[in-house]
Amino acid sequence: MISPLTPLDFLARSVHAWRDLTAVVEGDRRFTYAEFGARVERQAAALLGLGVQPGDRVAVLAPNGAMALEAHFAPMRIGAVLVMLNTRLAPAELEWILRHCGAKVLLVDPQLKLGGAGGVPSGSACQLFSVPHVIEDYESFLSNAGPLPAPSPVTDENACIAINYTSGTTGFPKGVMFTHRGAWTNAIGEIVEHGLTQRSVYLWTLPMFHCNGWCFTWAVTAAGGCHICLRQPDPREVVRLIETESVTHLCGAPVVVSSLAQYCAANGVKFRRPLRIVTAGAPPPPAVIRAAEETGAEIAHAYGLTETYGPHTVCAWKPAWDQLPAPERALLKARQGVPYIVAGMDLRVTDHYGNDVPADGQTMGEVLMRGNNVMLGYYDNPKATADAFQGGWFHSGDLAVVHPDGYIELRDRMKDIVISGGENISSIEVEKALADHPAVAEVAIVAVPDEKWGEVPKAFIGLKPNHTATAEELIAWCRQRMAHFKCPKHVEFGPLPRTATGKIRKNELRAKARENA
Repeated sequence: MISPLTPLDFLARSVHAWRDLTAVVEGDRRFTYAEFGARVERQAAALLGLGVQPGDRVAVLAPNGAMALEAHFAPMRIGAVLVMLNTRLAPAELEWILRHCGAKVLLVDPQLKLGGAGGVPSGSACQLFSVPHVIEDYESFLSNAGPLPAPSPVTDENACIAINYTSGTTGFPKGVMFTHRGAWTNAIGEIVEHGLTQRSVYLWTLPMFHCNGWCFTWAVTAAGGCHICLRQPDPREVVRLIETESVTHLCGAPVVVSSLAQYCAANGVKFRRPLRIVTAGAPPPPAVIRAAEETGAEIAHAYGLTETYGPHTVCAWKPAWDQLPAPERALLKARQGVPYIVAGMDLRVTDHYGNDVPADGQTMGEVLMRGNNVMLGYYDNPKATADAFQGGWFHSGDLAVVHPDGYIELRDRMKDIVISGGENISSIEVEKALADHPAVAEVAIVAVPDEKWGEVPKAFIGLKPNHTATAEELIAWCRQRMAHFKCPKHVEFGPLPRTATGKIRKNELRAKARENA
């Protein structure tokens, strides 16, 4: 009586139960669940027509849209593996990933400009990538599809259904393998933790290529909700869609949430209907949380990695906290919290010897996870897989403390900690203090060499429009709020480099700081 868990069942049920209701909105196009399901079937049939077999990799290079969403079901429908590609990578980076995964088919958005600001004209992907089949006319690809044979039931819920490549900021990217079971589990977690129902309207501000949209591609479909596809998260368009489409949920990295909050503040926007914003991807400063809540939205803070299918923990909100002043609520909400309900209690914070750190809110240790929503492993990289799972737990590389109530709070990446005169300085702690300054829009702290102390913190600061601040002013601001040895000794102003998912590229800042030291 036990059947394998698979996201394919999510689509099948919603097509059956909600066939006449809107499933997908993409610009002027709207598809019902019946139409959504039929398009998935045609994509699967068209892939079969190209000779795609179980285990073959199907890559997709596209912004959020119907093609990308349909690809979250069609390849696995025939036993193939989806590889969502970061649309902001350069052609050489994309080619490396395509070669590493051995993609047999590449579906490319016809309007996509490849290669960043310089761009590569659309229509040239066939010449750019060494993939046997490159499809640039997706609608014709669907219309020419033949009939799809009767479905073969999923027999192995632990089979790989998707490979998601990490950002590769410290070397070559690694291909994180997702399974039927893991995707099903984390999708159910999103439904439970964030209250998705058939009445939910989800706006795609988060890239679907990032951990398969934190599994919301599958979660929204499972709930029978409506996907509103958005190619680029422009704050003006986000606000318009929230209001015209009655959006109930959206996700984004703190930089996306901050941009939306700033736009709303500048234009007097306050949302009238309930809106839940889930933020993750980087620890959000309390200032960002406060600004977002001033829009009228409810902010949920989650934490995870590509290796955990996206979110693994959530700052589960306690009713008693509702009565606290806004600044205190924001500090609490900035915690990474407790495991998702589907993750059980498979979360630890341990010292160098593998012992759990005390729940004192001060002692730092590495965050470890295991369970159904932790990756199968890294594709074609057994050494990296073995290193990541030492002792039977996934090692996140994140440093955190455990508060007396059991909630965890990130303090740093292991590689980002600043060790000054033998003292450990949490870059996140300093960043939070600077983010509270009214002129600061974005901030990153990195270690720079120092003859006396070994290394000291340096702040890279991006200012809000029409705001000014000096280095001396910001250093003094920090010295009023924390121990002086933790305060930045150097400050540099300018825009911060980011990954496509909104994380600041601290590796680039560290290299820049060393060059200028």
